[in-house]
Amino acid sequence: MYVDIARIRLLVSELERRTQNPDTVAKTLERSGLSLQDIQPPAKLYSARTEAQFIRNACDVLDDRTFGAKAGLEFRSTSSLTAYISKYSRDLKQVLENTVRFHRLIDPAIAFGIRVSGNSASVEANWKDPSYSRFHRRTEFLMFGAISRLRVLTGVQINPIEMRFQHRVGKRENSYAKIAGFPVLFGAEKLEILLPLSALDIPVPSYDPSLREHLLEYGERLLADSERPKQSLRAQVEGLITRSLPGAVIRAEDAAKDLGMSARTFARRLHDEGTCFREIVDDLRCDLAQTFLKNEMGLAEISYSLGYADQAAFSTAFKRWTGQAPSAYRNRVEYAVNV
Repeated sequence: MYVDIARIRLLVSELERRTQNPDTVAKTLERSGLSLQDIQPPAKLYSARTEAQFIRNACDVLDDRTFGAKAGLEFRSTSSLTAYISKYSRDLKQVLENTVRFHRLIDPAIAFGIRVSGNSASVEANWKDPSYSRFHRRTEFLMFGAISRLRVLTGVQINPIEMRFQHRVGKRENSYAKIAGFPVLFGAEKLEILLPLSALDIPVPSYDPSLREHLLEYGERLLADSERPKQSLRAQVEGLITRSLPGAVIRAEDAAKDLGMSARTFARRLHDEGTCFREIVDDLRCDLAQTFLKNEMGLAEISYSLGYADQAAFSTAFKRWTGQAPSAYRNRVEYAVNV
């Protein structure tokens, strides 16, 4: 799954600005499977998972979990078709309608919807590929980047009533609201941006109905010609596991049933992909556990979030995965950043 190269260029630029060290930037790219040459013109696309890994690594280098959110607020321009359609739209309502319709052309892993109720409008994000929901820092980058783009398009300092994330960030929660300038909620039921209803009427200064109509026709042709990306069975299983959290992990037989398979067929197809249900559960838990520890969440909260009966069971599992206790891992991460 691939996304606009403009995003990684922004992220690299922000990391370079923060570190003032080209070698650090190059090493962070290398750890993420990239080089500076890979993101130079004429490159137009790159892997969404690479993007997620780069944001994680940049957060570690800076010892700043909010790097993705801060970089998102600096997102100004993109050359995507959706961006051009939005640029020539009448108002913010049309911009959001364009996003709902065409966003899968630029990021097939996530889709948006608009829900109006009372005095507010909710821009809801839904994972088409739920395996990407594990990348919390990338999710923050995308959501804060959406606000930045709305501000650039309208020329208005739009402030949401609230931005809501489904994941948790422990002690870091207040820092997000501080950098955003508006309320940010974690551990919410939905991933969404809540806007005042009046914001939908904010005009776009560059509105051009004829250009918009032409681009809409082109966009519809691209949608008609494009194939929806096929998810691997592993990605589908990761999505089911993620949805079952916090507090429980879906059982293999229930996952098979949800996917319309017998338990035997389910196990065979996973084997054909070189994995098994238990391995996927362990990999996802390990990945999320490391993210939660970096967020400074308490061990009891992490244990519950990952579906363990108690803290001791989680600590035993974490040591099996990484060879060290959760507290030792957290100390090592903090030391590595500070030396």
